[in-house]
Amino acid sequence: MKASVHKQIRRIRRKKHVRKKVTGTSERPRLTVFRSHKNIYAQIVDDTAGRTLVAASTREKPLREQCSYGGNATAAEAAGSALAAKAVEAGIKTVVFDRNGFPYHGRIKQLAEAARKGGLKF
Repeated sequence: MKASVHKQIRRIRRKKHVRKKVTGTSERPRLTVFRSHKNIYAQIVDDTAGRTLVAASTREKPLREQCSYGGNATAAEAAGSALAAKAVEAGIKTVVFDRNGFPYHGRIKQLAEAARKGGLKF
């Protein structure tokens, strides 16, 4: 098995273990993060209703203009602050953080800290 495929399988396994315990409710929705090599995506999900409440990514036009490359820590920080601004505007104050199997390090950590600075509580 290729190393990249094995790495992806391990991440999905970690994701399943975390998702057994972390669920989003209407009072405290789930902030989930996905990172690719070129971009980072974050959304706030209400699992009981099965709806995405707020989403932000580095592929959105305002963030693309702000950051030249979407796959670095500054872009992740911009996405986190944009998500927090949208969430506060929608009336969401507290969330449960779902790192989606990724280690809490680097871009994931930058996004989470920017969301905290923007007014979200984990």
